[in-house]
Amino acid sequence: MTKGEGKAEVIDLKGLLARDEDFVRAAVEALVQAALEAEMTEAIGAEKGERTGTRVSYRSGYYSRSLITRVGTLELRVPQDRMGRFSTELFERYQRSEKALVGTLAEMYVQGVSTRKVKAVTEVLCGHSFSASSISAINKSLDENLKAFAERRLSENYPYLILDARYEKVREAGVIVSQAVLVAVAVDEDGRRQILAVELANRESRSSWREFLSRLKQRGLTGVEFVVSDNHPGLKQAVCEVVPQAAWQRCYVHFLRNALDYVPRKVDDDCLQELRWFYDRRDLAEVRRDIAQWLAKWQAKYPRLCDWVEETLTYYRLPLPHHKHMKSTNMLERLNQELKRRTHVVRIFPNAESCLRLVRALAVEMHENWLEATRYLNMDHLKEHKKEALRALAA
Repeated sequence: MTKGEGKAEVIDLKGLLARDEDFVRAAVEALVQAALEAEMTEAIGAEKGERTGTRVSYRSGYYSRSLITRVGTLELRVPQDRMGRFSTELFERYQRSEKALVGTLAEMYVQGVSTRKVKAVTEVLCGHSFSASSISAINKSLDENLKAFAERRLSENYPYLILDARYEKVREAGVIVSQAVLVAVAVDEDGRRQILAVELANRESRSSWREFLSRLKQRGLTGVEFVVSDNHPGLKQAVCEVVPQAAWQRCYVHFLRNALDYVPRKVDDDCLQELRWFYDRRDLAEVRRDIAQWLAKWQAKYPRLCDWVEETLTYYRLPLPHHKHMKSTNMLERLNQELKRRTHVVRIFPNAESCLRLVRALAVEMHENWLEATRYLNMDHLKEHKKEALRALAA
């Protein structure tokens, strides 16, 4: 293909998109339909019309089903089999977060706090406008599922716990206020990530974090050995009170950002660059030697900065393969990015309930994806690390 031909094809594609507003919707619909067919083939062990000894059932027609997405309403034909073996999770898992977003936008429209733009977005998302009764039905079924997730029993040990918060704008009694979204993520004994809780609070404080962590313990949170968070004073105090047995790690990424407030720009290249090197070391003894030299050099000029460094090195008591993942709250970064991307559509939530509905729905979606993914950490490293520490004490 020549360069000119390639350019012509791009132009043709742009023209197609410009002429047909349903192009993207039709493309997504075709992909989802193909996925359903592939799921059916896997479930019954045979392609359509294929003769094979591994077949466990036969196809038995289709039923129609609409799937609401942000590219429009997809009209799908869901395959059925004679034995009733086929069941797809596509609709439930995809529409959970979509329903939360649709419900929030629709509430804004029905309650009269939206604009014409919000109405237009809602109609594009769903293909039609909403009545108060339809919104109530959507949210009721969604809230029941999200409540079950939020109150589920925690029946495992969670050695690693990561805590963080972000803020969303919510309308209360006609006034726009900021609400803290408190999030707890953990790594279980099998090395898989789980989202334990997502709650709203008026602000980050000692009491709000203590209540948040206490509810986790009431649900069965046990086995916490290591907690990672930023340096919020209320959060630190709550961790000490509720999980006093756990070691606390100050997120080094937050620390380096905060350090810029205490180090003049002219020495940034020296002081902070030397500091950054510590977080790539492999051995605690090596780090302590280098830290001593760094403190001797900078303690007099930047005492507050130097006093905080030790808080960011707690992760060295963990096995080396876990250092990269447990020295910061970056594990939560993808979740926070997704929350930001989706809540940006709403901007200001009509009430706290709609805000919690959306962020929890997104959390459930990511939680399930994490459980199905490969293990995040090999926890055998932690078990062996503990054994080595015991042998060193006995020697």
